Amino acid sequence: MGDAGRPWADLPVELADHMRPHLDAAADDMIQEIQGQVREYDRPGDGSYSVTLRLAVERVLHYFVDRVGDPQHDTGPVTDFFRAIGRGEAGEGRSLDAMQTAMRVGCMVAWRRLAEGAAHLEVSPRTLGAVGEALMLFQNELALAAAEGYAQAKAAVAGEMQRRRRRLLDLLFADPPAAPEAIADLAAAAHWPVPRTVAAVALGQQQDRQPAFPPDILADLSRRTPSLIIPDPDGPGRAKLIDRALGGTLAVVGPTVPLAEAARSIQWARKTLCLVRRGVIEAETGVVRSVEHMSTLILFQDEELITSLAALRLAPLAHLRASQQDRLAETLLAWLQSGRNANEVAMRLHVHPQTVRYRLRQLEELFGDQLLDPDLRFDLEIVLRARALLADRAGEHMIPSVKQAVGESGEVVDFRRT
Repeated sequence: MGDAGRPWADLPVELADHMRPHLDAAADDMIQEIQGQVREYDRPGDGSYSVTLRLAVERVLHYFVDRVGDPQHDTGPVTDFFRAIGRGEAGEGRSLDAMQTAMRVGCMVAWRRLAEGAAHLEVSPRTLGAVGEALMLFQNELALAAAEGYAQAKAAVAGEMQRRRRRLLDLLFADPPAAPEAIADLAAAAHWPVPRTVAAVALGQQQDRQPAFPPDILADLSRRTPSLIIPDPDGPGRAKLIDRALGGTLAVVGPTVPLAEAARSIQWARKTLCLVRRGVIEAETGVVRSVEHMSTLILFQDEELITSLAALRLAPLAHLRASQQDRLAETLLAWLQSGRNANEVAMRLHVHPQTVRYRLRQLEELFGDQLLDPDLRFDLEIVLRARALLADRAGEHMIPSVKQAVGESGEVVDFRRT
């Protein structure tokens, strides 16, 4: 048979017949020793637990003896039994430590009785060594089966818990909001303490593997836009915790909102992420916070509207070359932002004050009385800010071309009188 069948093939099959009459006594000794040495197995008032312990011990002994009598004896039933034990321990929330200790104690008792019996039978040292090796291998087989069942159960529990958390995330992002009772029930099932406030997070790319987020953070990285919910984001130390958890990836944190408004937080996080991807909002660090870019988000809330306003208010620049448009738009924005002070504009733009005054005279000629109207100046600042945010993005312009500034009749529209 070779080494593959050792040590079972080295055991005289008649040893099984000598062992069988002593199995009940051996079981009693093993149970007594296990209960004496392993506190978790000493449960005098729990009859069902004692019955289970005896069933396990007797099954192990009978299987061992059957395999001594037949080295090809099917290992499936006993290993399946110990996989079930491992799953049961995981289901009860216990570790395998007590069970593994009990197995070692039981193996020690079995070896002691086998050694005593071998002396009476005058078994050769070689055979006795094979018996001991078989006993050790047998214990290892059962321990591995229990560990496999334990790992399977743990994985199943973790998978179910993760599914519940993903469903909870869906529920919190629902629009209109889900009923508070439904959220509370699913949160309890997902072992997620319900917070007063949350912030949603939109991640910039799919993750190759799920980072180790703190257990109170809900995460679903399988979404088209991987998303998180962070409870109590403004609590002590939470900002640093968030930065550490999200380090190494582009992440946008939405505004802090009451739990029932989590959908609003993720909507703003996604809109911010979109502007980051377009280059409108700069991502200086890995973590971007929507609340720090609210004015930009407002500007780009309705881009068709802001583009239409730009076409109307910036039409006087439409007939100029692109380089002239850029210089005058930059100067006009700086002028509006600096309280219409030419010297401050010069400092902002790092150009000579005389150059600024020349440009301002050009702007007065182009825009006329519009520059005197506070409402129109407000409109101009809005569209010029939006234009400046898009300045580094090739192909996106907010100043209409000459063709756009021509009315349906074919005549040039005089926007200075609009």
